[in-house]
Amino acid sequence: MNIDSIRHILLWCTVINYCVLLVWFLVFIFAHNWMYRLHGRLFCLTTEQFDTIHYAAMAVYKIVILLFNLVPYIALHIG
Repeated sequence: MNIDSIRHILLWCTVINYCVLLVWFLVFIFAHNWMYRLHGRLFCLTTEQFDTIHYAAMAVYKIVILLFNLVPYIALHIG
């Protein structure tokens, strides 16, 4: 496996992960009540707790995408 194929893989990993994040965000915004009812059956959460958990999880997921996909991709282009 050469550097160009690793760059290509990292680029597609970044794109796919950001698409997952975007879908998660859109479902959270446009189907919030449905998601809350679905998870409300499983866990005893208030709306504020539910929103906080999802917001924090999206932030962590975004940071992980940056650290493990985008930064190595940029580093391979620089080096």
